[in-house]
Amino acid sequence: MWLNSRVVVVVPAWDEAPRIARVLQRIPSWVDRIVVVDDASTDGTARAALALGHSRVDVLRHGNNRGVGAAIVTGYRFALTTPGASHDAFVVMAGDDQMDPRDLPGLVAPIARGQADYVKGDRFRDRDVARTMPAARLLGGLFLSWATSLAIGVPISDSQCGYTAISRHSCEELDLDALWPRYGYPNDLLSQLAIRGLRIAETPVRPVYGDEVSRLKPRHVPTVAGVVVRAWLRRATSGAPRPTRVLR
Repeated sequence: MWLNSRVVVVVPAWDEAPRIARVLQRIPSWVDRIVVVDDASTDGTARAALALGHSRVDVLRHGNNRGVGAAIVTGYRFALTTPGASHDAFVVMAGDDQMDPRDLPGLVAPIARGQADYVKGDRFRDRDVARTMPAARLLGGLFLSWATSLAIGVPISDSQCGYTAISRHSCEELDLDALWPRYGYPNDLLSQLAIRGLRIAETPVRPVYGDEVSRLKPRHVPTVAGVVVRAWLRRATSGAPRPTRVLR
């Protein structure tokens, strides 16, 4: 619990057996529950997570690979079944160990204090980002953030960062069945939040790169671009109010 807000961490994972234990062991003790969603891994990711024997860790497994967005939705659905209050925070922390647990308080606090409905990590505000983030990923992320900002009508600095927190009541408002299941999920989720007038905030997080295996390839770019175009069309036809961003 953080600032009287129960915290559930959702960990989407696909073939992360070498890293999943490291991720789980670094999550702070004040996190109430951890939900690992194994997206049909073939390397024993679920077994590696269960082997830790942590009572606060639940492991769910997809029978077939459905995509990172679908894994997060499965985690959200499980989190919604846990007891709690509307200002509880559901955090997404990937199973590839690219997200620093020291940044968790900055993600959770705006939700616990009632200042935001959804908080995104912003890697581009880290002073070392140009040195630590691969150039192609940096440039691609900046371009997609610009395009997503135009599509949803809200300026977003780092649309592709997966390190996020959402309040329980905002998660309940989402159409989880309609969310894009694979790459492009962050852009689609931002679109849903925007048309509902929910408050989107950003907070600095550290970009971490180590022994992870990047699965985002150039062939995925057209798909993500298509999701962004869909977000623009959704806003253009919805007449939804512009959401308020409360934190930079």
